[in-house]
Amino acid sequence: MKRSFSILRVAIATIAAIAVALAVLWHYGVLASLMPHMPANSITVIAPYRYNGTWVFDDARAGLVREAFVGGVPQMIDVLVKDIPHADKGFRLTFSAHEFPGYQRKLTWVRGGSSGNWYRLEKPPMEGWLCPALFKYYSEAPKELYIKADPKE
Repeated sequence: MKRSFSILRVAIATIAAIAVALAVLWHYGVLASLMPHMPANSITVIAPYRYNGTWVFDDARAGLVREAFVGGVPQMIDVLVKDIPHADKGFRLTFSAHEFPGYQRKLTWVRGGSSGNWYRLEKPPMEGWLCPALFKYYSEAPKELYIKADPKE
């Protein structure tokens, strides 16, 4: 009886240690690199729209609902969509870590910070922060992002 009690204690301690280790790995984003994500050479399309005064998007495949753009990115989007009628109701945003035909702008990685990454737009000169949702699409922050905004069809 005493021996089985020891084995049970060891098993519980081991499970608890594994749970703590997984929680720490998740907190520091280590598990994100193990999660399935899109290959870095893919072209991705999302459909941002205005909600409660800012740009947001949904992507069921990535588990994102009303994921908000913040930290300068809404202003970048305003520049991209200035000629798209009713863009606030939704538009198509295509992005890739590689050049693709017809891209409008290139964002250049500047620095990491606050769990996200800062990117620079050259024309007009602006900086914006992309949150950790970026890692739903890339295992590491691309050095360049190529983007294009089009009306929704």
